[in-house]
Amino acid sequence: MAPPTLPDPDESQDDVQWRSAGDRIQTLLDASAAGGAAARERAMQLVGEVTDLYGAGLERMLRVAMSADPQLAERFADDDLVASLLLVHGLHPHDVQRRVEDALDSVRPYLGSHGGDVTLLGVVDDVVRLQFAGSCKSCPSSAVTLELTVEDAVRAAAPEIASIEVVAAEAAPSAGVIPAESLLRRVHQNGHGPAGWHPVPDFAGLPPGDVGGFSVAGVTVLACRVGDELFAYRDRCGSCH
Repeated sequence: MAPPTLPDPDESQDDVQWRSAGDRIQTLLDASAAGGAAARERAMQLVGEVTDLYGAGLERMLRVAMSADPQLAERFADDDLVASLLLVHGLHPHDVQRRVEDALDSVRPYLGSHGGDVTLLGVVDDVVRLQFAGSCKSCPSSAVTLELTVEDAVRAAAPEIASIEVVAAEAAPSAGVIPAESLLRRVHQNGHGPAGWHPVPDFAGLPPGDVGGFSVAGVTVLACRVGDELFAYRDRCGSCH
């Protein structure tokens, strides 16, 4: 069972109560099933009738309020309770695209704090297409957490959507292989003196996926093999040395 959610300091007791109203309604509906399928169906019909009645009244009130002050639409949309009721009855003043964009804006500071970001590619046939960047597409554990955070925000803002599709970011074009002559020329220009190549036969025995440390002409080198490719790095940070 999930741990209880603590209310925010600025959240009133009424806010806490209405946030859990949906769970209480569902609990009552489930309890009605003890009386059999017919009892549960009648309970569902009762909830539907009450919802439709209040929805019709809410629509008329919204129409009157908007005719008097069109700016009230934004105030209604900014209130979590009112906005959730408008969504239930299909009366929200913003379309699904706008609501999804607002939801993404609300989680971007959190994504940014983890080195990530998200872009809305579009909403077509009730399918939201997103593209993640930064940590959202690199570290697997970070990606799962951040993507779930985004999906929760999007579904809360647009419960009518059918699914969320994550589109992989396009890979950056490869820079290609730098000619050895070019590398050595840069070394000589920087005043590091003569340089050359050193044979390291131990590299040949490095299994794919493994990382090994080797001493090459007195310099420690880290090497790893990925498939048929071999990568080698000097064991020293270029920034802090």
